[in-house]
Amino acid sequence: MLSFIGGARGAYSGLKPRPIRFAGSIANNYAPDSRTPQDYDAVIVGAGHNGLVAASYLARGGKKVLVLERRHIVGGAAVTEEIVPGFKFSRASYLLSLLRPHIIKDLDLERHGLRLHRRDPSSFTPLWTASTDKSSCPPGLLLGSDAELNRQQISQFSSSDADALTRYEEFVSCVAKSIDPLLDSVPLNLTDKRPWYRSLKAARQRYDAVLPLLTAARRLGMKNFPAAYELMTAPAAKVLDKWFEGEELKAALATDAIIGAMLSPYSPGSGYVLLHHVMGNLSGSDVFSQGGAGEWAYPHGGMGAVTQAMCAAALEAGVDICLNTTVKEIQVDRDDSSNALHTRGVLLDDGQSLKCSCVLSNATAHVTFNHLVPKGVLPEEYLADINGVDYSSPVTKISVALKGVPDFLSAPNTAPGVAGPHHRATIHINCQSMQQVHTAYSDCALRGVPSEKPLVEMCMPSVLDDSLAPDGCHVASLFTQYTPYNRRDGGDWSEAARAEYAEKVFQCIEEYAPGFRSLVVGYECLPPPELERIFGLTGGNIFHGAMSLDQLFWTRPSYRHPDYTSPIQGLYLCGSSAHPGGGVMGAPGCNAASVVLSK
Repeated sequence: MLSFIGGARGAYSGLKPRPIRFAGSIANNYAPDSRTPQDYDAVIVGAGHNGLVAASYLARGGKKVLVLERRHIVGGAAVTEEIVPGFKFSRASYLLSLLRPHIIKDLDLERHGLRLHRRDPSSFTPLWTASTDKSSCPPGLLLGSDAELNRQQISQFSSSDADALTRYEEFVSCVAKSIDPLLDSVPLNLTDKRPWYRSLKAARQRYDAVLPLLTAARRLGMKNFPAAYELMTAPAAKVLDKWFEGEELKAALATDAIIGAMLSPYSPGSGYVLLHHVMGNLSGSDVFSQGGAGEWAYPHGGMGAVTQAMCAAALEAGVDICLNTTVKEIQVDRDDSSNALHTRGVLLDDGQSLKCSCVLSNATAHVTFNHLVPKGVLPEEYLADINGVDYSSPVTKISVALKGVPDFLSAPNTAPGVAGPHHRATIHINCQSMQQVHTAYSDCALRGVPSEKPLVEMCMPSVLDDSLAPDGCHVASLFTQYTPYNRRDGGDWSEAARAEYAEKVFQCIEEYAPGFRSLVVGYECLPPPELERIFGLTGGNIFHGAMSLDQLFWTRPSYRHPDYTSPIQGLYLCGSSAHPGGGVMGAPGCNAASVVLSK
């Protein structure tokens, strides 16, 4: 059981990680010694969380695995880095919920150091007032695991909404539990014309692909199917309007429908994005000693602690990892007799060639098939599918070092520098109504400029984790939208433009928490082009492609190869470009490894 960290800041209970003996190795670059490239059965491009998960499962399955990482650190977008001296930030991904329970158990991540702080309360929406008089400020909306507290908070705005919330959460949980088996399944390749009935192995693969669909249908039942279908296809606003009347609650819930997505609550399909963000099941395998499905957590030490634990598990399994090593090309041969394509290894940017029979790419589908696979190799129809993937992103991530605790008008601090329960939550700024969120979306999506009033999700993990900041100080992750990759106002994303946008965000927070700007001692601002440059996220999209219904399951990233394979034999996708998509989930890496091991 993975220990839950609770209580005062910095306090935790649970087992200390035992000493680990590594069978694999980690190096700052690839420098072969007595080992020849042929010693590796599989090479994985990218040491993000899915790449590390895939590597562990392959190694545990008897494969000799090498992971190649372009940056100086493992983790991809799930890393902890010291951007401001003394302050450690989850630089991109900043919360954990979707990581599959069986992966935590299989890789023994607790023994490898993973600890979690429960985010409870979960949500705080401060309300804005033109007055700086705290006594005249309307109350904020604080939500968490305490049903009675939720009732009291919601009743400030609507007594009927207080009654409806429990029923709504039960319905969403029912849908999430129904589709849960699909997350760990390999989508059936409907274009595979091989006669499955002539091979017991092929028949078994078809059965394994279809069974989760039948299980999901059985769990959901015909009674819930119409409402579940609406939830996954309709605008989130339509769904929430049916359940609730108060804009404060609807806006707070709607944030899950648009976070990281170029969507408005009024966009068709935003309901599925909402569902995706509440389908986490950390508690499903006793990960938390308390808490429920759909909850989120702050990893102790930041998101990098998750991937460091995964790295330790991979090394223990015998995986070799090379940092500062860029793959220039995935090498492909064509069989003269059958015209079939197959991979023969990778070419590094320093000219070294590594031979292997299997390559798994943790890069986006766009990077893999447009930049790593040689031009002119792939079938045109498959490349058209890949180039049709929507990578638009509204996200600018700002990491902020603070010398104190923000003091919100809606929830004044009880004492200077003392954090309250609302500081543990995700704090929603400029989120008082779904229309306010839609207006922010329209600035970006329709006019092509950063939102005049950006939506801000603010998290302060240092309130629970004192390893992230000096005494009395804090780190804040500001996940902001909406900002376009390419601006239509004649501007760019130069250093000056990034500073201008960051100041706009700080001023927005200042309106809700006067004095916030004076607490800032340093920050980093990463708009979509910077997220792409640093982390390899095409378009700055955190999901490796939009989580829209036309880009899920059988069609992620292409209906021609939704099963982690590609038109090139021996080349697989193991990252979030493949099913079931984005978030620190691990399922794409695990599922891809299972496909490789089944060959």
